[in-house]
Amino acid sequence: MSIISNNDIAHAIYLASKDKSKEEQSLIFKNVIKFLVKKKKIARVPDILLRLGKIINNYENRIVGKIFSKEKITETQNKEINQILAHRYSVKEVILNEKIDEKLLGGFKMEVGDEVIDLTLKKKIEKLQEHLTSNK
Repeated sequence: MSIISNNDIAHAIYLASKDKSKEEQSLIFKNVIKFLVKKKKIARVPDILLRLGKIINNYENRIVGKIFSKEKITETQNKEINQILAHRYSVKEVILNEKIDEKLLGGFKMEVGDEVIDLTLKKKIEKLQEHLTSNK
């Protein structure tokens, strides 16, 4: 008996539901849930959904990330950041979920996948301090 991974299930869901009507997708999702319940794998659903989201984003040529800043970023900043990230990750679309973090002194920090891009004022001060103390 082979073991079906969460990634395999997520990929199968994507392929089965791609280009289907809402009604057809609804039926597919009901059948997937029935299968998971029958196989006593319903606890896997959160991870399967996470993997499904990544698969969809990959096929749709987009990335989703978070951006943390002290204040709401401006429309101009948002456009510039999106262009830079689209180029960096070679994608058509960038979706950044903005989070306000009042603990930040300034700048911003982004999380895209497993990567953290820290452009906060605190990090810049730490780098400057490191540079100044290492050149003695």
